[in-house]
Amino acid sequence: GWKEAVAAAAGALQAGGLVAVPTDTVYGVACLAQDSDAVRNIYSLKGRNGEKPLAICLGDVDHLYRYCHVNVPDELLRDLLPGPVTLVMKRSEELNKDLNPFTSLVGVRVPNHSFIRELARACSGPLALTSANISCQGSTLAVSEFQDLWPHLSLIIDGGPIGDIQSPECRLGSTVVDLSVSGKFTIIRPGCALASTVEILRQKYGLIPEAP
Repeated sequence: GWKEAVAAAAGALQAGGLVAVPTDTVYGVACLAQDSDAVRNIYSLKGRNGEKPLAICLGDVDHLYRYCHVNVPDELLRDLLPGPVTLVMKRSEELNKDLNPFTSLVGVRVPNHSFIRELARACSGPLALTSANISCQGSTLAVSEFQDLWPHLSLIIDGGPIGDIQSPECRLGSTVVDLSVSGKFTIIRPGCALASTVEILRQKYGLIPEAP
């Protein structure tokens, strides 16, 4: 029931719910980014500091242009996405003003995981995405690891274990890189794809690293 699972998850999101989903890095909790109540519920679920931004998740690289001001070559986007990387860019007017109202930037994910990309395509607008854990606790690689969140979720999609549950490297989450300043990049979180990301940005595109 792959299609049924996508349809059920999309229905739960469109009804304002929070859904746990597998990604290419760790388990996440998603809601509709344009639904202000659902965004508030994600913060309360995680006990998350309201000043800590949520990323958005899109099904396809093309959709970045709607929600971000892109100032890097399209080829660069496609060298990194889909993949375990979050690109931080200037946000566009299309994005919900209640999502991260304290910053003009937004982190964007296009995970290399067909389920969550299908789910994002099935919803109107981007998903807000965060890791499926209480803030300041470790990332989760199996649905059994975030049982404390289960009662507060509309739906849990069990995609099985992600990566090696014994390996700390598998819990690093995506590499977060700020591309909002032309010609430069800043690593905000090293994550699981640091070396390959930096090599693409520096060697292939000549971007200059900045200290965060």
